[in-house]
Amino acid sequence: MFKVMHWVMVTRSQILVDLLNTRWPQQFLVKIHNVAPDNIIDNFTENRVGLVLIDLSSVDIQKAYQIQKKLDKERSGVKVVFIHYPQQVDARFLVQQNITAGVFYSDATLDCIGTGMAKIIQGQTAIPDEFNRGHLNDVEDDEESETLTMREREVLQVLRSGSTNIDIANQLFVSESTIKTHLYRAFRKIGVSSRGQAIAWAQTNMHEVVL
Repeated sequence: MFKVMHWVMVTRSQILVDLLNTRWPQQFLVKIHNVAPDNIIDNFTENRVGLVLIDLSSVDIQKAYQIQKKLDKERSGVKVVFIHYPQQVDARFLVQQNITAGVFYSDATLDCIGTGMAKIIQGQTAIPDEFNRGHLNDVEDDEESETLTMREREVLQVLRSGSTNIDIANQLFVSESTIKTHLYRAFRKIGVSSRGQAIAWAQTNMHEVVL
């Protein structure tokens, strides 16, 4: 019999959790527990949890550092993975050799993150080479890629129900201008030119999630 793994997702974005739940439980045989940043330690009573994912798009970097430090001290063996890692902010102090197992930039695709998570499950790490070299290189926007990033998928997931840009921004804890940028890039990648076409594409090509 296969053993179900238990992971904790620390985020304020239910959309992100719903998106991951459309794929990861089947892909990795895992149960994802969603915990708000302020309650992570108080609610961390599940001894079977071996991995904690922290969403840096909705969790303050300093708060993420505190969470990881406390886990390292109180929950031996637990590994931490950072997703939506900021490219324009130097947050290298978050990456600690003894506990950090993965770092995924904000422009990482869901497939890319899935590949990295598969390595982590096997006892490896999924940390970009620049961290191992002790410094961050300038990371260019992935303008050439035609694959939707995880963030773009989140935006389209909310858009599929007809939400306004302000609604999407509120749900994903970002500014309206950031949503406009994500939509512009997503429209180009999926080959549409209007909001209606994008909604139709999302309804056809993305799993429905219940909010």
